[in-house]
Amino acid sequence: MHPAVPDTWTERAAALARAGGRRLLGIAGPPGAGKSTLAAALAAALAPAAVVVPMDGFHLANAELDRLGRRGRKGAPDTFDAAGYVALLARLRAAEDTIWAPEYRRDLGEPVAGAIAVPPQLPLVITEGNYLLLDGPWAGVRPLLDEVWYVEVDDTLRRERLAARHRRHGRSAADAAAWVEQTDEPNARRVAATASCADLRMRWDAAPGHPPVLSTPPVC
Repeated sequence: MHPAVPDTWTERAAALARAGGRRLLGIAGPPGAGKSTLAAALAAALAPAAVVVPMDGFHLANAELDRLGRRGRKGAPDTFDAAGYVALLARLRAAEDTIWAPEYRRDLGEPVAGAIAVPPQLPLVITEGNYLLLDGPWAGVRPLLDEVWYVEVDDTLRRERLAARHRRHGRSAADAAAWVEQTDEPNARRVAATASCADLRMRWDAAPGHPPVLSTPPVC
């Protein structure tokens, strides 16, 4: 179970939505940190002024991962269409027309094109994913975002969430644990190295009655 989203976080996102024009808020963090849950909660709180467009919509199709020999590393940076994601963010910033963005369907294990409508008058797009602050093919992402928040939780809790997610989608307990250690954790370490590049760094596993810490890290 995730803790409640603090009012200060919601208010900061609302301020972006009120800032004028189209604003893009990025939520980064390692696998299992709760990025998609936080993004959905913020969008719901700000409805109808915000929509979530996840980075995961740019997963390569399984058939293409098979062809490239990368299916066993699905979720690594080179198993996404990073350039396509950057191009979509640029279109979202321009806000010239309704844009139909892709989403990733965990029940299918595949991205689905044209699943998310973003009308031009919508003031805030929330995008979430592991690699918003990564360099290389992902370097074009950060300049297109008005703010990036980095979300982190206790590593043991995060790994438990990941293993449970893999089991829900058909992996055995042993296979789920192996995937977490051999695939998710190398990605998590890669993502953690980018945390100092975020505008804000948020801890989202505080004990009941103790609000999560919101801190400003050094700029990358």
